[in-house]
Amino acid sequence: MSTIYDFTAERMDGTSQAFADYKGKILLIVNTASKCGFTPQFEGLEALYQRYKEQGLVVIGFPCNQYGAQDPGTNEEIGTFCQKNYGVSFPMMAKIDVNGKDAHPIFDWLKDQKGGLLTDGIKWNFTKFLIGTDGQVIDRYAPTTKPDALKVDIEQALAAK
Repeated sequence: MSTIYDFTAERMDGTSQAFADYKGKILLIVNTASKCGFTPQFEGLEALYQRYKEQGLVVIGFPCNQYGAQDPGTNEEIGTFCQKNYGVSFPMMAKIDVNGKDAHPIFDWLKDQKGGLLTDGIKWNFTKFLIGTDGQVIDRYAPTTKPDALKVDIEQALAAK
């Protein structure tokens, strides 16, 4: 059985990020977009990161342009937008696909681990996956689930560390 630690992804700056570097942390992985009705969730995601990062939470954003072309910018433009408008300081990866033949392997694995309500595919931006310290998916949350609603699950995951 694989874990999140078996994967790597490209960061916005073009460097490679081995997820094995996050062993022992609680991860919240989110597919994001800069021009989506859910874009204001960046504020809540940053608030979670600031509140729990010292305890071991890492929020990781993966920009995606597959839904209504809502993240058309370059990685640099997306990073600047997120930092300027929402103060995002959590790690942001390079833009990827989350569905289809070009889907990033992390998202293929995440979907295999925790399917959605009507489909295993990612239905829209801001689908969230909470990963435990064992590298396995704890839960999957719909785009409509506000970051603040994840506090109890994050606290339980942190307490189980």
